[in-house]
Amino acid sequence: MSRRFLGSLLLSASLALAAAGPARAADPIQQHNSNAVWFENWIGLSNATLVVAAPNGKITQIYAESGTPVFELDRADAMDGVYRYELRAATEERQAIVNPSNQGRGEDQRDTSAVPYYSTGFFVVERGAIITPEEIQEEES
Repeated sequence: MSRRFLGSLLLSASLALAAAGPARAADPIQQHNSNAVWFENWIGLSNATLVVAAPNGKITQIYAESGTPVFELDRADAMDGVYRYELRAATEERQAIVNPSNQGRGEDQRDTSAVPYYSTGFFVVERGAIITPEEIQEEES
């Protein structure tokens, strides 16, 4: 069999398995350019909040009802250093509410809630721009 045929076969099998499996949110992948941070692979997530802490302690909160939240670096106030973030969102997956309280009346009553997605990470600002830090490897002596 040719490599092209095997590749097509593997791709078809992968797509069939993905379609047959339960709908689960994918893990968002952090992306950036020189002045913004966002996330790709934003499938099945909504109501996201991105909280970014600058090196000086300033907290910025960005909310997006749908789609990825985007942090935009204000170059006038940008401080060099490590910026840490926390990303929270609701997935399409539902879970039973264990201790129900007043969740609405009549048809607004809910017995399930969205399974939360949570992630943390960081990015680096140098000379007023978001950069990709170089990997530092220790040399063995």
